[in-house]
Amino acid sequence: MPQFECNVCRKSFAVRQDIIDRYDNWVPSQCLDCRNLKTRSSSRSAKAVAGESKSTARRSRSRTSRESLSLAQVLEEFTDGPDTGVFTDGSSIPNPGPGGWGAVSVVGGEIVASAHGHEPDTTNNRMELTALIKGVDLVPQGTPTTLFSDSNLCIQTINEWAAGWERNGWKRKSGPIKNLDLVQELYALARTRRELTFKWIKAHDGSRWNEYADALSTAWNRPNL
Repeated sequence: MPQFECNVCRKSFAVRQDIIDRYDNWVPSQCLDCRNLKTRSSSRSAKAVAGESKSTARRSRSRTSRESLSLAQVLEEFTDGPDTGVFTDGSSIPNPGPGGWGAVSVVGGEIVASAHGHEPDTTNNRMELTALIKGVDLVPQGTPTTLFSDSNLCIQTINEWAAGWERNGWKRKSGPIKNLDLVQELYALARTRRELTFKWIKAHDGSRWNEYADALSTAWNRPNL
């Protein structure tokens, strides 16, 4: 198996070749022992310094305040949630109005790839769908991966409703399908990339990588990334 040097303890550690092959340009930087130690230490430190009240404050943070956080500040403040997958988010300010999308691919708490973009006139839902589409692009073909979105509407659309709409000629009884172009594009990707799973994640609940994707989606509206 390929050998690497841990940036923390400087000891040599091995990672299976099939795992390395899944992610282009990914070089593991920490051994499993150090990564687990860091996670436990961060969790204990956060609880010791702030207790449960700090977690509550984070969850109740206003939208305006969250939008001001840089990527570095997100990583410093948040530690919870899953540490592997592709995390996506999108928004417009106001809605409709100018907006952005963000997606980050993470393996074992380390960023493998990320992307973000901006549109001058859009909606929240269009940016959420775009983020998922761009998130798929971050995953190498054949790599089983979960894509997370805090838009339950988008996840239900792809997992539950789109198949029926397609059978009915992309029509529904209640009226036209909104954002049909993006729904069709994402559904086609989901059908082609069977190794991918699309899952809802609760918004602004302290999940580090969901918050990171949110910060990417609003980067266009901040002076610092």
